[in-house]
Amino acid sequence: MAIRTDILAVSAPGLRAVRWSTDELHAGMKETYSIARVEAGRSEWWCGGKVWRCEPGSLLFAGPGQVHRDVSRDGPSTAQIVSFPASAVECASGQVHVRPQLAADDARGAAFQRLHDAVHAHADRLELEVAVAEAIAALASLGDATFEPTRPVRRSLELLRERLADPVTLDDLAAHAGLDKFHLCRAFRSQVGMPPHAYLTRLRILRAKQLLAAGVKPRDIAPQVGLYDQSQLNRHFRRIVGTTPGRYARGV
Repeated sequence: MAIRTDILAVSAPGLRAVRWSTDELHAGMKETYSIARVEAGRSEWWCGGKVWRCEPGSLLFAGPGQVHRDVSRDGPSTAQIVSFPASAVECASGQVHVRPQLAADDARGAAFQRLHDAVHAHADRLELEVAVAEAIAALASLGDATFEPTRPVRRSLELLRERLADPVTLDDLAAHAGLDKFHLCRAFRSQVGMPPHAYLTRLRILRAKQLLAAGVKPRDIAPQVGLYDQSQLNRHFRRIVGTTPGRYARGV
C-alpha cells in the first residue's frame, strides 16, 4: 500500500480534507494546522518529546513546523485529515501549540468530531463553515505549555526560520540559543524530533512549495531557499514531497 492520499471535496474555502492510508512508518513536518481522526488501525507515534498511542476514533493534532514520527504500526492505518492555513487559526486565536492527541471519548474533542462528521457527510457550506469556526475556537483551549520547546531550542528554531535562505552553522545556532552546541544538538533532537540540519531542509522545501504555488519557475527556486543548485533542490524535494519541483508546479 505504501502511502495513499485521496483528496475529499469540501465546500468551505480554505479547508482541505484528505483520506490518508498507509501500512508503513512515516515521519514528516506539518505545514499547516491539521486535525486527523483515525478511522482504522492502531499505532504509536512520537511528538512533543513523548510517544502517543492512537486507535480508531482518536484525534491527532499538529501545527506548522511540528514533527510527527511513527514508532510502530499494528497493520494498515487510515485517517481522515482536515487542515487549515496558519492564518485562519492565528487570526482567531494567535499562535497555538496544541496537545498532540485526544482519546476518542474525550469531551474536549466534541467540536473536532463534529467537523470530521460534517466533512464525511459532505455537509453544505454553511454547516461546514460553522464546524470549522467552532473547531478553530476549540484549538486554543487545547494549548499546552508543557509541549513548548525550551528557550534555547525556541531561539534556534527562530534563527533557522529567519535565515532560511542563508548559510547557518552550528556555532551560529549555539550562539543565538545561548547554549553550547553539544547540549543544543541533544536538546533540539529530543524536543523537535529531528536534528537542526534536517529541520532546516524541511523548512526550505516547504518554502519551495510555496514559491512554486505562487508561479515561480522551478529553475529559480534553489537560490531563494538556500540550496546550492537545481540538483540539490530536486533531490531533497523528491525525497520529502515524493515528486519533482516541475511536476509539483504543474499539479498546483
